[in-house]
Amino acid sequence: MSLLELDGVKVHFPIKKGVLFDRTVGHVYAVDGVSLKVEAGQTYGLVGESGCGKTTLGRSVLRLVDITEGSVVLDGTDLAKLPGEELRRIRRRLQMVFQDPLGSLNPRQNIESILSEGMIAHGIGKDQEERREKIKSILDKVGLPSNALSRYPHEFSGGQRQRIGIARALVLEPDVIICDEPVSALDVSVQAQVINLLDELQEELGLTYVVIAHDLAVVRHISDMIGVMYLGSLVEEAPSDALYAEPKHPYTKALMSAVPVPDPDVEDRRERILLTGDLPSPANPPSGCRFHTRCPWAQASRCSTERPELRDIGGGHRVACHYADEIAAGTLKRTAGEVVSATREGVDDAPAPETPAPAKVPEQPGPPKQELLKAEKAEKAEKKAEATAKKAEKAEATDNKVEKKAEPAAAEKAEKAEKAEKAEKADKTVG
Repeated sequence: MSLLELDGVKVHFPIKKGVLFDRTVGHVYAVDGVSLKVEAGQTYGLVGESGCGKTTLGRSVLRLVDITEGSVVLDGTDLAKLPGEELRRIRRRLQMVFQDPLGSLNPRQNIESILSEGMIAHGIGKDQEERREKIKSILDKVGLPSNALSRYPHEFSGGQRQRIGIARALVLEPDVIICDEPVSALDVSVQAQVINLLDELQEELGLTYVVIAHDLAVVRHISDMIGVMYLGSLVEEAPSDALYAEPKHPYTKALMSAVPVPDPDVEDRRERILLTGDLPSPANPPSGCRFHTRCPWAQASRCSTERPELRDIGGGHRVACHYADEIAAGTLKRTAGEVVSATREGVDDAPAPETPAPAKVPEQPGPPKQELLKAEKAEKAEKKAEATAKKAEKAEATDNKVEKKAEPAAAEKAEKAEKAEKAEKADKTVG
């Protein structure tokens, strides 16, 4: 028997409208009939694009959101039917590491207060001294010093805060830890440290993980089983190696084709599937297969009317696609989307597409060549005459300025001569 089992889980959020009369006008189908099993001591990876319902599904396991329909069974106990007090007691076995390490920690509490709060609620430890010793032991496991107890969340780096979030889950000695995007807010180097820490803790303490992420490389590294979600539904599930080696569902194929490969030769030779269209709204999902509006192999006769079931195709591999076998065999033609082949040889050797020759424009009859030459000469002569006229105008203006300056000087000179002549006459008269 599996440690954690989900059967037909649905989480629908009502859409309310009105002020006086709060009436329901629709629903957001965040999670719509998900069934999966998580074995003890294993890691189950849940992947999909943003808005597909991964986090909502994880929260529904802990009953942080209400389950509309279905069951969540932990070690034989259906959590969906438990009353409040019994649910509070069993939550000690189920813990969550949240995506935002800073937003999930109370900034007014120091680390000792944050970590001991859950222990007090569940009656772990006889007194504060015993709880403090246990907290120090857990901090040592996650790679934090004991002097961190008196410090506050803002005094730590992002990676250290995520370690505190992991420590908060570990102090309650849970069986299952749900990690919601545990490394998405961290640097790449810190991501590796946190992932390695989770691996070490699982090996040492026998933990079971449900890792929610959209980074396919991270999920591949840490997971034993992987489930792929699209628009609230589980479309494919398989062991990690099998899913990456040979995905069966068209959506999974598109996701895997978007993951870069370090080897340039492999990268240049593989096929890329480019999906067309927009992601449908979870408030108004398409009928039939949820993916048929974007699927490159969609068949209108069946995919748009009949919703596929998640069926077992062997080897622990399950897929929700009517034509998974035909697509794998290559017998089903593509009906939409775009497939780009990046084969280097194919690019070099493929003949260039023929470009249609441009249509010839018929020549329009024009004036004879001699007339064109005459017109050109006349235009040049006209421009030359205009330039000469402008030069003459400038010269005339300059002369006028000189004359205007010379007139006062001549008048002054004549006046002086007249005065000198009068003075000479006066001298003669006196003599």
